[in-house]
Amino acid sequence: MAGSPKNPRTHEIERGRATTTHPSNDFDEVNVGKRIRQLRMKMELSIRALADLSALNVNTLSLIENNKTSPSVSTLQQLASALQVPIAAFFETETPKKKLVFQKAGQRPHADFSHGFMEDLGAGLTLHGGQPLLVALEPHADSGPSPIVHTGFEFVYCLDGQLSYVVEGQNYLIEPGDSLIFEAHLPHRWGNLGDTPTRSLLIICPSDENDHPNDRHFSAL
Repeated sequence: MAGSPKNPRTHEIERGRATTTHPSNDFDEVNVGKRIRQLRMKMELSIRALADLSALNVNTLSLIENNKTSPSVSTLQQLASALQVPIAAFFETETPKKKLVFQKAGQRPHADFSHGFMEDLGAGLTLHGGQPLLVALEPHADSGPSPIVHTGFEFVYCLDGQLSYVVEGQNYLIEPGDSLIFEAHLPHRWGNLGDTPTRSLLIICPSDENDHPNDRHFSAL
């Protein structure tokens, strides 16, 4: 959301220093109808053919594609099944793929639907085979002096407190509602810089089944 930017902050994690980065305020309002039309045309389906495949009324589908009505979750599920895509495909934006995405609360691709809304926490980066972990850290706990490197991707969503992630020498201060996702071959460290405990949702998704990054993240704790 547009607003006055916070003052830049610099923090020091023990044995390493990096500046804190805040993202810009440019974020995308996802056009779900447009995405459905793009996916339909990619499969070379007419609107009537997709209506038949999804068991939806042609007029209803036309209204959705032209953003005259918001689809319900069940309608999106029907369309996802007909188009053979995950439901998240309707919320992808046409931005170039990145190796790292840091999102402040309220600055994510956002799409409304009947009775609610969705926000894209990945911004084009996709996680595969990850196990969600709830991580609680005592004040001043950190991952140790050595950067962590592993295969696949890593995603963190802050629930409470302030969590610092240093990725390739750049520090990201993650506060409640903020999220970070990145390619895990980028050297990274984390720490709770504050005097209060933190809680975060962590999903580590190695691309190699023989890789066990959890050991490197938490063995020193």
